[in-house]
This record gives sequence, C-alpha cells and structure tokens, in this order.
Amino acid sequence: MVQTVTLFDRLVLALAKLVGLAVLAGVLSGIVALLYRWYTRDRIQRGLPVLVGLGGVAVSLNTMTALGQVIAPTTGGTNPLSPETALFNIAAVVVASLVAAGAVDVGDRFGNDLFAATGSTSVEGEVSRVVEAVGRVIAVDLPEEIDDIVGYDPVAAETKEQLAGRTFLFPKRLTVADLEDRLRTRIKGDFGVGHVDVDLADDGTVEYLAIGARVAGIGPTLPPETAAVAVQADPAFAASSGDVVQVWRPAPFERVTTAEVRGIAGDTVTLAVDAADTPKLDAETEYRLITLPVESRTDREFASLLRAAEETMSVVEVETGSPLVGQPIGSLDVAVIAIRPADGGIEALPNRNHVLAVEDAVYAVAKPERLRKLEAAAKGADPAATRVEAADTSDDD
Repeated sequence: MVQTVTLFDRLVLALAKLVGLAVLAGVLSGIVALLYRWYTRDRIQRGLPVLVGLGGVAVSLNTMTALGQVIAPTTGGTNPLSPETALFNIAAVVVASLVAAGAVDVGDRFGNDLFAATGSTSVEGEVSRVVEAVGRVIAVDLPEEIDDIVGYDPVAAETKEQLAGRTFLFPKRLTVADLEDRLRTRIKGDFGVGHVDVDLADDGTVEYLAIGARVAGIGPTLPPETAAVAVQADPAFAASSGDVVQVWRPAPFERVTTAEVRGIAGDTVTLAVDAADTPKLDAETEYRLITLPVESRTDREFASLLRAAEETMSVVEVETGSPLVGQPIGSLDVAVIAIRPADGGIEALPNRNHVLAVEDAVYAVAKPERLRKLEAAAKGADPAATRVEAADTSDDD
C-alpha cells in the first residue's frame, strides 16, 4: 500500500526543517560571539558569526540536496531542481541570517557574564551580583576618593570620576599580591592610566589607591629652572635633538645664549634654555645656531630611561623614631642610587652594608607603591604596616 503525502504534510515538514536550520545558524553564531568575548574581552562584529552560521546552513542544505538526488529517483523524494526546493533554500538562508544576527547579541551578553564569573570585569547588571552573592568571585570596591601619585602627572578628573566607587570581580583563591596585580592591570588597560599604586587588605578591601600618568611632551624632561622655547633659526645640517648649540643674533651679530636642541621642524627649532634667558629670544628674529662639540650627557640619558620605565625616583629623609634607623641599605626593596648623610656630601652608589642613621637622605628608584612605603617607614608612621621588607632580587630583575 502506497501512502499519499498531502500538501499539508509537506508544508509541516518544510517548516520543521526551516526551524531546525535557523536554530543551527543561531547556535553557531552565538558560540562564535561567546568565544570571541571570552578570549578578547571585546564585542565581535556581526559579519563573522553570521557567516559561520550560514556556513552550517549551507552544509546542511548541500547534504539534503545530495541525499535528494539519490532518494528521489527511487522513492519519489524531493527533486533538488524543483521550484519548491529553490524557494525553500532561499527562505532558509534569509531566516537563518536573521536568527544568526540576533544570536550575536545573545552570545556576546552570555560571554560577558561568563567572563565576569571566571575572570575580572566591572560589575554591571543583575547576573554578576547573583554570582557574587553565592561566593564564586571576589568583589573589589574602589574608594570614592582617589589620590594622585607624587612625582607623576595627574590623571584627568573624568577618569577619576569613572573609577570612583567602581566594583570589579575577580576569581577566588587569589593571593593578595595576585589580586593587586590584576586590579592594576584592569585599571591601566580599561581606563588608560599609566601608573597605579594600590594596597589591599586580606579580605580584598582597598586600603589605599592612587593613580598617575605621564603625558608625552618636553616638560617632564626639562631640568629645573629651564624652559622650552620655539624660535626661527638656521641650524647646522647635522644638528639634531640633544645637541648643545650657541644661539647668535644676525644683526648685530652677537651671541644670545647657549641652549639644547629639543626638536627641529623646518626653520622652527625648539630650544631648552635657562629660564632667565627666555626674554632674550623673540619670535620675529631668525637666529643662527652653532653646534658645540658633543659631550656625554649622563643626566639626559638617565632621565630618558627613567621616563620610559614604571619606576620613578624619590628622596627620603630618615627621621627620629623611624624603623629604618640601624638598617643596612641592602635590606631595602628599592634601588638606592645615592646617600646624603647629615654630616657629609652625597655618596653615589653606596655600599649595601651602609647603615642608615637619623637625617640620612636616601635617593631611591622604585615603583610608586614601594616608594610610598619607604617614605612612611622613614617618617616612623605605623612601622608594622609600612615595614620595608628584605630585597627580592628576582623581582628587581
């Protein structure tokens, strides 16, 4: 007995296939969006997930077409060249495209929540709060007041407002040091902050937070009592930044001052001169520059290296009652480049066995958080909390 397939049965079967293909495209597209969010922490463009979803639909349609070519002659299956099959394929591609495009948002949102539970991200939304409540993550709340790091350019007020009171999630079973490092990395990467000084308690509470930034430019590299001036000049052909030059006025021909070239753009030269000599220069005169013999500029090299590094330099004076009194320099976890005893001149690169005394001035290079602790210890403020631990040479490397 041959069973007759009615038009209604064919429509139901086609609709079921259409729904299955749409679900397949949505699942593939959502998985791609989820994996991209989890791996890069960014939102993916719609094109790639939709293309992957349509690729799965194309494979399924090709498979059904290939089977139809075998089955149709023997069982009366669907003819792959019929108008009905072509119409079904077009409808499947259109519906799958729409579903795949919508699945990108779903996959990205789910990936964002998944990353909040297993990685580190700011807390926004109900799902993240529920995860925190069941104890699967550590929540770190930033204070409302954020300080500036001494010796660094201040961060914009808008950035501080965005950070104030913000909450971040991190996975559990992290040490305090690891949690501090991850928090620094998040603040630097997400908010464009150059330097972060943070202290956390054992329970993850922020006890101290300060941020700083070093903007590009000449200002931070100028020595004290020095100014940068742009003038019209005719520099020597081989002159470049860092060369010391004499500045001469053409009429009458006389020497105005000695300066350092900081930049050349056509006939405009930026000079670093003594602040007292800046009134001698004007924008209307075209000066002549005579390059002086090259000299070793150790101070310039040190300033350039220090500017590019995360460390900075500070001078700390040991006060009465400080726990540093009687400690050798080698016990500090900072790089000591000079000592100025109360009864003598500056001693560069002192011996590690040199014992600190009251009123000794310590010239130290380290990261801001270590310098802050050194300054607190030098003043004798809460020695138990601000003690300077023994040097970790592997960390300094």
